[in-house]
Amino acid sequence: MTLPDHHLTQGERRVRSFHPHWKRLIVPFIALFLIAAASGAALYFIPGDFAYASYARIAVVVIGLVLLTIWSFVPYLQWKNTGYVLTTHRFTISTGVLNKSTDEIPITKVNTVSSDQTLAERLLGCGTLTVESAGDRGEIVLRDIPRIQDVRTDLFRLVEDASDGEADGR
Repeated sequence: MTLPDHHLTQGERRVRSFHPHWKRLIVPFIALFLIAAASGAALYFIPGDFAYASYARIAVVVIGLVLLTIWSFVPYLQWKNTGYVLTTHRFTISTGVLNKSTDEIPITKVNTVSSDQTLAERLLGCGTLTVESAGDRGEIVLRDIPRIQDVRTDLFRLVEDASDGEADGR
């Protein structure tokens, strides 16, 4: 998830490393609970003297496992394998479970940093971070960023430090 230390350049240090906010796991957790409860109830109510009881139980277990995989396990893996790393030189966004995708925005290329929060997100301490850069992509919108104000402040401070360093000729 995080950027390994051996991938950092000389003089670069990690400022912040994090996953998306845990609120992304609420629906998969509810699905886990409901699927387990429904599967348990279905297994309980299959009559023992039913001619195809063993096949029915196998079908309930297989369907339950498939639904758990799709609605609980995959979203958890996506959350766990999405990572954001903010260093003194770049902002790295990595996603993917089987295939890995990594985007890096050099701090010197960041033009604008803004955040947006709904009332519910303000209560949870997360939000949407929009980073506008001078690169090919232009604007990257990152949803469910935890501690959004702290991340925005750190990113803005790094952008200011980078622009001051360029102006000073460092």
